[in-house]
Amino acid sequence: MSAPAETVLAWIGLGGNLGEPHSAISNALAQLDDDSGIDVEAVSSFYRTAPIGITGQPDFINAVARIRTVDEPQVLLEKLLTIEAQLGRVRTEQRFGPRVIDLDLLLFGGVQMDTARLTLPHPRMHLRRFVLEPLFELEGDLTLPGGRALSHYLARARDQSAVLDDAVKITD
Repeated sequence: MSAPAETVLAWIGLGGNLGEPHSAISNALAQLDDDSGIDVEAVSSFYRTAPIGITGQPDFINAVARIRTVDEPQVLLEKLLTIEAQLGRVRTEQRFGPRVIDLDLLLFGGVQMDTARLTLPHPRMHLRRFVLEPLFELEGDLTLPGGRALSHYLARARDQSAVLDDAVKITD
């Protein structure tokens, strides 16, 4: 009998603003939880946020999930990209544009890495209230790799509206 694989806590940012973003996020969470190497432990409330950069597109719905996984960071990233594609995400060169679903690996335990394919922690998460608010909801004043608490970044994040979206409530 082999020893059980060691698990790591990771946090995934989920969002979208095309089609039915509530449904897309819920479907992404279900696919993550169906994966034998991933256990979705908790999901924040859904937040409605105005788009950044490109106006004239619908508001985004965003959430953060805490997962436990046996996967390495690069393997988890590939799984996230596969789920995005299965849910209809078409990647373009346009940054901050509309999308059906977006899954970002925000944190992977205490790992800090910077490769051509993956940077951990997510390189812009500390600037994004729509990430910080739901992450704070889940984890309180979590200390991020590098030694600063979430509240430090939340106090400095630009005043981008991130309001609870009452259209859906996640319950166990």
